[in-house]
Amino acid sequence: MTRRFTITTPIFYVNGAPHIGHAYTSIACDVIARFHRLDGNDVLFVSGTDEHGQKVEQSAKAQNVPPQEFADRISQSFRQMQKDMAVQTDEFIRTTEARHKKAAQTLWEKVAESGHIYLDAYEGWYSTRDEMFVGEDEITTHPDGSRTAPSGAPLEWVREPSYFFRLSEFQDRLLKLYEENPDFIGPHGPKREIISFVKQGLRDLSISRTSFRWGVEVPGDPDHVMYVWFDALANYLTAVGYPDMQDPRHVHWPADVHVVGKEIIRFHCIYWPAFLMAAGLPLPKRVFAHGWWTVEGEKMSKSLGNVLDPKALADEFGLDQLRFFLMREVPFGGDSNFSRRSLITRMNVELANDLGNLAQRTLSQVARNLGGVLPERGTLTEDDEKILAQATLLPDLTRRHIERLAISDALEDIWKLIREANAYIDRQAPWVLKKENPARMADVLRVLVDVIRTVATLLQPYMPDTMEKMLDQLGVETGERHIAALETLLPGGRTLPKPQGLFPRFVEEEKQA
Repeated sequence: MTRRFTITTPIFYVNGAPHIGHAYTSIACDVIARFHRLDGNDVLFVSGTDEHGQKVEQSAKAQNVPPQEFADRISQSFRQMQKDMAVQTDEFIRTTEARHKKAAQTLWEKVAESGHIYLDAYEGWYSTRDEMFVGEDEITTHPDGSRTAPSGAPLEWVREPSYFFRLSEFQDRLLKLYEENPDFIGPHGPKREIISFVKQGLRDLSISRTSFRWGVEVPGDPDHVMYVWFDALANYLTAVGYPDMQDPRHVHWPADVHVVGKEIIRFHCIYWPAFLMAAGLPLPKRVFAHGWWTVEGEKMSKSLGNVLDPKALADEFGLDQLRFFLMREVPFGGDSNFSRRSLITRMNVELANDLGNLAQRTLSQVARNLGGVLPERGTLTEDDEKILAQATLLPDLTRRHIERLAISDALEDIWKLIREANAYIDRQAPWVLKKENPARMADVLRVLVDVIRTVATLLQPYMPDTMEKMLDQLGVETGERHIAALETLLPGGRTLPKPQGLFPRFVEEEKQA
């Protein structure tokens, strides 16, 4: 049954060029969105850029350009990164757009009408890099007297007039939300951290600034601009046309899942639901925090010169190969390490050997021994029925993994079928059957084509370009490439195109001494 499905990336902050971490989040959400489309669902996939705040204003000033020009340039680089990674979003929200400012200001007005905003003055330690005030219990004081936030960012003492959100009133409601909706926060590590933080007691939250101008004006008080996180989180409402309840996208709220990096889990699991509760709006169904990437075991940093450019990696290794590796290497939600050796091993063992050779061996024998014509499904042996049953179960198994956001687990079950298909072709030895029993050879090759079709169909979200080519070679027409179509056998008699190898082995060039 068709259902609506809404998934979001965080909106990316325009303080630097996109790197592999941004690509990872975008590709993961793209895989999930593509799978749901493949499964016949009505999907809204949202991404975008967060363009306000003191940090952006300062960076623009340092480059001697207006903040809007600075934001335009960086935002475009994120759009281009997603295009380079074959990420197909339905909405790309920029927080400097008029439609977003309207949504953020309306949300503010709804929260204010409910009595949850008041004007006061704030003084405290502020991290410009993190765009947040930091409590005394979270500060590290160094021997030289300087103070840093948990992120390591420097702190400065700030005092200024500010509007406050009555976050302290939402402690019990938030704890009740987590208890009654155990899947609201995932995975388990961030969930424990959030619950512990809320149980310690919540302080009211400063949600406006007067010391800089680059932000969304507070309704009715142009001396104040919104705290960047109040503005940024509202992007998810902008994407569904808020506050226009007649907008056709409105049916896509609440979101099914916000996918975020674990460093911003607090904003999404404490502030965001509290803002929505105060405004009387439905809450997202789930917030899922994934881990961080290291590079060859080291933290990514500009100073180490190891920040990975996803486009350069795709150019070197192949886009689908890169997408596959990022989704395959570790369970989604955990920390990940990027290693050239691991990537090359995955490419050569799992893509070239396991899947590439399976398809090439099967299709080359169809071309050579059957004139390139797809045979009808023949009489099935017990061995045939066993592997076809495994293929029949695979779509539902994959669906359940994707529902849990277990992206790598889905790949593991697909690879179990690929490995079984390689064992099946070795057991059946169609190259021997060609001489001894040509009719049985045709039956075996037909079983293999049907199994590979299932695999290629389910791998489309991960490797869209290569699986399109594989389905072409299998004689699967455009309208037969969705999951429901797997329930219908391909008709025999189709002439298949000449098979081409799709996953060449990668050989690392030796460095010159």
